Formats: sequence, C-alpha cells, structure tokens
Amino acid sequence: QVQLVESGGGLVQAGGSLRLSCAASGSFFSTYDMAWYQQAPGKQRELVAAITSGGSTNYADSVRGRFTISRDDAKKTVYLQMNSLKPEDTAVYYCKMTRDWGVKEDYWGQGTQVTVSS
Repeated sequence: QVQLVESGGGLVQAGGSLRLSCAASGSFFSTYDMAWYQQAPGKQRELVAAITSGGSTNYADSVRGRFTISRDDAKKTVYLQMNSLKPEDTAVYYCKMTRDWGVKEDYWGQGTQVTVSS
C-alpha cells in the first residue's frame, strides 16, 4: 500500500519562498514518475511540475523559472522549491506518483495548502 504525505505548505508573502516535500511509503520509489499539481478554489487540478524516474523534468509555463522539482530516491521523497511566489500561486498542492508497467498505477497525497498574500 503506497501512501504519500505532503508537508511544507503555509502562508507566505508575495516574493517569498516555500519548499514542499512529499514522502512516499512502499517499495521501488525510484521506478515511479513524480509530479506536483495545484488546485485553486473553483478550478480544476493542474500540473505544476513533473520529474521522471530518470530525472527529466517539465514545468507549467506559469511556474517555469520560479519553481524547481527534485527527488531523493534514497529518502523516497520529492520536493518542490517555490521561489518568487505570487498570489496566483495560492492553491492546494498535491503530490502524485505514477508508474505504468502494464498496469497503470496512480497515487495521490492528501494535499498541502499554500497561501500567498499580496
């Protein structure tokens, strides 16, 4: 049974920084692709950043250059470093773990709130 636990959210002023963490349980973490999504009130959940099992990354245009996704396979943790935060970054941030080895596996964390004040 895989569980994902996010942490690091909070209230920050515009221009500030936060670092989100997502710790996974279970085995073979290094074989999963990981991603962070955001969901603002009244909006759909959207991809923010992703990192493959091989370390390739991609970002939403809205965060490229400000956010950095990284992973530590030894700690079974993925991170999202968020710099130069803007009020429009306010959302619940969710961690997602994905693998498709014939059977698609998707796991989600419970989310962590990020609020950026102007």
